Amino acid sequence: MSATAAATSLTSGEPPINFAAHQFRAGNLAGARDDFEQMLAMLVAAIYPGARAIAANPGDWGIDILLGELSGLVVVWQSKYFWPAVTRAGQAQIRESFDSALAAAKRNGYELDQWILCVPSSMDPATAQWWDNWRARRQRETGVAIDIWHEAILRNLLVKPDVAHVRRHFYDPYVPAQTPRTPLRDIEPDVTVDLDRALFVRQLRAAGHVEVDAAKREFFNADLLAREVLDKALPVEVDALGEADGVVHGIWEARFNAACQRQPVDPRLAGLHAEVMRDIRESTAFPVMLRAGPVHRCGLMHRVVQDSRAGWVRHWRDIAAGEAR
Repeated sequence: MSATAAATSLTSGEPPINFAAHQFRAGNLAGARDDFEQMLAMLVAAIYPGARAIAANPGDWGIDILLGELSGLVVVWQSKYFWPAVTRAGQAQIRESFDSALAAAKRNGYELDQWILCVPSSMDPATAQWWDNWRARRQRETGVAIDIWHEAILRNLLVKPDVAHVRRHFYDPYVPAQTPRTPLRDIEPDVTVDLDRALFVRQLRAAGHVEVDAAKREFFNADLLAREVLDKALPVEVDALGEADGVVHGIWEARFNAACQRQPVDPRLAGLHAEVMRDIRESTAFPVMLRAGPVHRCGLMHRVVQDSRAGWVRHWRDIAAGEAR
């Protein structure tokens, strides 16, 4: 009973499917997880009419979506809204979910035939290698077939005619209520000079960046926005700021790991900054209630670097440690 065989080639003529739509629909990351799981339940049921969602009450037996009878052989789909990439941080959750499904089957008298992880993104190189090794080992140990429905497979499924209603419901163009963006402010000359000594500027210099005025303006405006949010202390805005911080940090981490794999010798990781900032500008995952435009979003990335949580060269931690001393 193989569910992965249902994935077919992408057909032409369909609008692109952006899985960040779940965050727009729900308004936050926690709601996006539930929305993505609901989409999967409808998608699987459209392909396999006997499939059904299982409610957590209080636990879900390690099952999000089930095909089969809980008195015999079953296929289980496990939903994980890892965004914008599946990284090392998700490995423990994947292991725990599979182990939970195995334990529930043994405890409740049914047999797990296939376990399918569903994610709206792709794995970075290190996580893909981990997955391949973990999957092969656990299949040998348990006899359970383990598969993954990643973003490419999900898109291939969602353009099939039989699931057009799922695609329309979740991914038709969705435009949230327009929220005015926070106006940008110019930097005073003395502030520009002071920022020359900032850690995020020194990280850029270490990566070979000659011009950094735009980066200073991005940081300055993002820092003003963040301070205003924290001073007002409105929970919805504070949560949005934290979510946006997680988005930019996640984009950087995925790109940094890929750059390290791609450039094992060059310590400067050429092109990393440009790739990260492009992804941040184009991302649709930012919470609209933050009122942040592209300049603020890029500045939030510089704030992560300023906080010694990221950098633009392989040895960025050494540069950050020097700042601490």
